[in-house]
Amino acid sequence: MRRRSLILTLAALAAPAPLRAQPRPQAWLVLGFPPGGLGDIVSRPLLERLRGRYAASMLIDHRPGAGGRIAAEHVRRAAPDGGTVLQVPGSVMSLYPHIYRTLRYDPLADFAPVTTLCSYTYSLTAGPGLPEGIRTVAAFLDWARANPRRASYGIPASGSPMHFAGMMLGRASGVELTAVPYRGGAPLLQDLLGGQVPVSFNVLTAVLPHVREGRLRSLAVTSGERSPYLPGVPTLAEAGFAEIVLQDWLGWFLPVGTPAATVERLNEAVREGLAAPDFAEILSRNGLGALHQSPEDFAALLRADHRRWGPVVQATGFTADD
Repeated sequence: MRRRSLILTLAALAAPAPLRAQPRPQAWLVLGFPPGGLGDIVSRPLLERLRGRYAASMLIDHRPGAGGRIAAEHVRRAAPDGGTVLQVPGSVMSLYPHIYRTLRYDPLADFAPVTTLCSYTYSLTAGPGLPEGIRTVAAFLDWARANPRRASYGIPASGSPMHFAGMMLGRASGVELTAVPYRGGAPLLQDLLGGQVPVSFNVLTAVLPHVREGRLRSLAVTSGERSPYLPGVPTLAEAGFAEIVLQDWLGWFLPVGTPAATVERLNEAVREGLAAPDFAEILSRNGLGALHQSPEDFAALLRADHRRWGPVVQATGFTADD
């Protein structure tokens, strides 16, 4: 019996280490916005690098509507088996709980955070609707005081972080600024370029090519530090508004109850994909910064952002319509 036990032990020691978990057959990445936006810019090339690592087939499922809430609700109801992944900007998880009276998901309880993908900032951007000589925040506010009927700013959606950036700027400066909500960033950009709206708060990615070409001019960015992609443009804090520091992220989530090993495997696959030199170039070209985190660090970031938005929303008194 002792000889048989020794043989079994030696056989076990000689066996090869367990192979890396085989990719699942298929996984869906659910996006809450139409094709062609920031989500696509990041997700499509990233999925190419994840195929065969996390899943043999990785497909995008666009479920636009309600500012990303429809997609979040869909993934909340999905099986916690790793086959359905949610990609959303941070505001869907951290800001929405403070502005919607009824939210059909709990960002802190219904999802397993996987990782952030990238971070991005917003730009206060002027177009031909604002006189050419106005190139600073102070000059814009002086113009707005002198032209109250024209003192408006375009935003991609009501209740978005960009909407709050404008409200915060108006409150801090004492200048009444009227928000003009659009149905997404594309029509907003078109009207900004056409001069129908004098300035906008939008994702830097959307306006960056036009700023570089000289068709638009960025007056300030909302991040805590200057953007490396527009190093000559000051932050709103530098312009005298230290309380306006807004930066967001894109992140991936799985339904709560997904096994920790599955969460870790997807996290590691994303880390490898983000580290690819050609993917870093894609992010840089679009004014984005790679941001990979552990599930634990991502969960802590989500909780911190959730706490931060509460007093901001309360100070404005804003509530969404639905």
